[in-house]
Amino acid sequence: MSYFLGIDLGTTGARAIIVNGTDGRVVAGATSEYPLDAPRPLWAEQNPEDWWNGTAQAVRAALQAARQEIGPAFEVASIGLSGQMHGVVLLDESGVVTGPSLIWADGRTQAQCDYITETVGAEHLIELTANPALVGFSAPKLLWLRQYRPDQWRRARKFLLPKDFIRYRLTGEYAGEVSDASGTLLFDVANRRWSAEMLRLLELDPDLLPAVYESQEISGQVHAKAAEQLGLKVGTPVVGGGGDQAAGAVGNGVVRSGLVSSTIGSSGVVFAYAEAPARDTAGRVHTFCHAVPGAWHVMGVTQGAGLSLRWFRDEVAGPLEIAAAQATGKDIYAVMTETAAAAPAGSEGLIFLPYLMGERTPILDPQARGVWFGLTAAHHRAHLTRSVLEGVAYSLKDSLEILLQMDVPVAEIRASGGGGKSPLWRQIQADTFNREVVTVNASEGPAYGAALLAGVGAGFWPSVAAACEATIEVTSSTSPDPRAAQVYARYYPIYNELYARLKTLYPKLD
Repeated sequence: MSYFLGIDLGTTGARAIIVNGTDGRVVAGATSEYPLDAPRPLWAEQNPEDWWNGTAQAVRAALQAARQEIGPAFEVASIGLSGQMHGVVLLDESGVVTGPSLIWADGRTQAQCDYITETVGAEHLIELTANPALVGFSAPKLLWLRQYRPDQWRRARKFLLPKDFIRYRLTGEYAGEVSDASGTLLFDVANRRWSAEMLRLLELDPDLLPAVYESQEISGQVHAKAAEQLGLKVGTPVVGGGGDQAAGAVGNGVVRSGLVSSTIGSSGVVFAYAEAPARDTAGRVHTFCHAVPGAWHVMGVTQGAGLSLRWFRDEVAGPLEIAAAQATGKDIYAVMTETAAAAPAGSEGLIFLPYLMGERTPILDPQARGVWFGLTAAHHRAHLTRSVLEGVAYSLKDSLEILLQMDVPVAEIRASGGGGKSPLWRQIQADTFNREVVTVNASEGPAYGAALLAGVGAGFWPSVAAACEATIEVTSSTSPDPRAAQVYARYYPIYNELYARLKTLYPKLD
């Protein structure tokens, strides 16, 4: 038998799983957590060493569990990587991290985005990279570091994305892959290579960038030090892997035209397979290379999806839900959604804007802030909780509407992430979209997709599509409730109008 290791470097923790290639079953898995630092409003930083330590912890635990399940002779045939996109890791000439990583959720770089747009030209920028300049992307972060952390910048010899830092620690190779590189604003997405023109215009040294591979290609082998630290075999191949959304799409089987995923993790993403690099001239959605060779994807992003529910859990929900979870042994989020189910669709006029980290699709505004609108003394904890779930669903509907306007085929929507696991959140999505939402048998998302890519790289499956066909199938469907759909159709325009009314006030809070 062949077993493949998938690693997903998330925003709040690392996930490692072992997949049996014969039947696609996850035989073991483990998760670790690490901190996120927000030293100022709209700032978000992490220590890459925390990522490595968390990854090592998760991999060791997953391997130990797999050896107990399979036997001590068990070995991993190949490794796939996935993780949070857009973060900037700078390494010095010795491969040492020069300072904290500015991650995807960081919103401090609007001035650098404006500079990029003015320097390159808005239309030319989309021609070169298929995307506009957004604070979440990597290039503005690089320019900010060059301007405001010159000591860190002067020492930098290589730039890596978060998951590619894990690759470096595993293999010693400075390497990336096309789907993750697409989110840097330095990548020629249409031609799947670094953009020499962008580097020239922004005065960035090409030597700063790693080599790029297709997602299933072998990019290096595990070296002796990492093998000893993690319990892996020296020489185990590591494939290119994918950014969390592209790898998650592979893990959901979204590898052919007409398939769309609606994923709620820390961020929320509506992701559609594309056979060509379709561009939104307004830049409201992103066009990136897919983890499938010769394919692309179009996606809209909500900055604060599951992050909004986690914030609500930590700062608002309080001890009642925690006590209920401890008393029943249930997951805290299951308790929270049970609470939310007591409120009717529409939360009796309470609307939540999930802009806790600014927002991307469709408003592209890092200064946007979260809002509860319509709050009255008649609202209870159930309404507050449900309104958070509904606000995230409204934000995902924004992305879906843009895809439909672009004539992107939408034949089937697959729910995944935390929102896919929750029956209530799936129903809210189906009702808000007024479309059927399905789930698949694979629930691990990016980590599972990374493992499948590892299997393709090892030659176990002939293609990414073949790997998905062999392992992934639809297991449930959720149809929209006509009455609830009518309620959401009434409140959705109000949700949209709120930002239009408030956008001139947000900058005054800065």
